Amino acid sequence: MKFRRSMLFVPGSNTAMVCSAFVYKPDTVMFDLEDSVALSEKDSARVMVHHALQHFTYKDIETAVRVNPLDSIFGHLDLEAVVTAGTDIVRLPKTDTVKDVLDMQDAIEKIELKIGRTKKTKLLAAIESAEGVINAVDIARCSPRLMGIALGAEDFVRDLRTQRTKEGTELTAARSQILLAARAAKIQAFDSVFSDVRDKEGFIKEVNYIKGLGFDGKSLINPNQISVLHNIYAPSEKSIDWAYEVIEAAEHAKKNGLGVVSIDGKMVDAPIIARAEFTLELAKASGLIGVDDE
Repeated sequence: MKFRRSMLFVPGSNTAMVCSAFVYKPDTVMFDLEDSVALSEKDSARVMVHHALQHFTYKDIETAVRVNPLDSIFGHLDLEAVVTAGTDIVRLPKTDTVKDVLDMQDAIEKIELKIGRTKKTKLLAAIESAEGVINAVDIARCSPRLMGIALGAEDFVRDLRTQRTKEGTELTAARSQILLAARAAKIQAFDSVFSDVRDKEGFIKEVNYIKGLGFDGKSLINPNQISVLHNIYAPSEKSIDWAYEVIEAAEHAKKNGLGVVSIDGKMVDAPIIARAEFTLELAKASGLIGVDDE
């Protein structure tokens, strides 16, 4: 599976970041053409991101672009530019309904057909309102192109008429709904950015919390947050040893025609084996073991 622990937001109008974001090695580079770009810079940012996506330095890293809404004067222009340039993922801003996803899917399909692109562009729906949270289950299941759904906390708390806190209690219901919707649809779930880049302790606390909930990863706004997040998501040495033990026991049981296997008196069944396999894959993604170490 593709691990997307870190999605680094890069303002499309920031020339230095657009040209160099790949060096920080996030799992996904997320070019932004929406909120972080001033109206006067929308067109120049679009052109710059279009060229960056085609540069060889971004060929070995997953790319995504947050475009402007289709009903804005920039939406279709953004979509044409980034799909033509070959972005892997388009992030929909402010996804409230299934129709938002299907409209974006239809627009992408027309562009792909026109340019003869056979590789399908994936979709990531950003849920940023009470309506979007209520509709999260339907949104998560509405398109085979949808690889994940993400919480956009800033707009969400504004919609709730409240404000963000360090404790994050105002996001509890939204996080739970988005995570459950993603898991039911067998797609990925991503948490919102932690905006106070000076509060490293608070960031660490939040990452541990959302990892414990089950989120696949988190949007980031500062490259310095990447290594911290990756270290938190990396499995411990004890977890890796346990995973090896489970896989070895399962293979031994299969080879000898045993229906049941146990470790330290605990039965090893399919969910346990799946968890062990996931742990080893995550360990590889974290650079803790090599592809030939299993």
